[in-house]
Amino acid sequence: MTTMTAPPRRLLRSTGAVLLGFIAVVALSLATDQVLHSLEVYPPWGQPMHDTGLVLLALSYRIVYGVLGSYIAARLAPRHPMRHAMALGVVGFVLSTAAAIATIPMDLGPSWFPIALVLTASPCAWVGGALHR
Repeated sequence: MTTMTAPPRRLLRSTGAVLLGFIAVVALSLATDQVLHSLEVYPPWGQPMHDTGLVLLALSYRIVYGVLGSYIAARLAPRHPMRHAMALGVVGFVLSTAAAIATIPMDLGPSWFPIALVLTASPCAWVGGALHR
């Protein structure tokens, strides 16, 4: 008699894939921010940044890092890589929404920047997942 066992659950690997993608996005974003603050490209931490060019620079590398993080999540996924990439997109969307709600009243920069982070979270995740193919 042959017994069939269910395939092993890969919840830990799936969680790890999304978590590592998230850590990559956060670490790269903060490291780049720190370098640009240290080089005095950005104003000191805690001071508003209203220069459109600098805010576009921040948005541009965050988009690249969002795609990269989603690629990492897809690449490390045990199966269904696009689902993992999009799961990271959902995490990014939720956290960016919460950050936008918290920071817009603080006038740290133009309101469109945190809104743009919310709006780009899912497309970046999709691109990162699609690049895995």
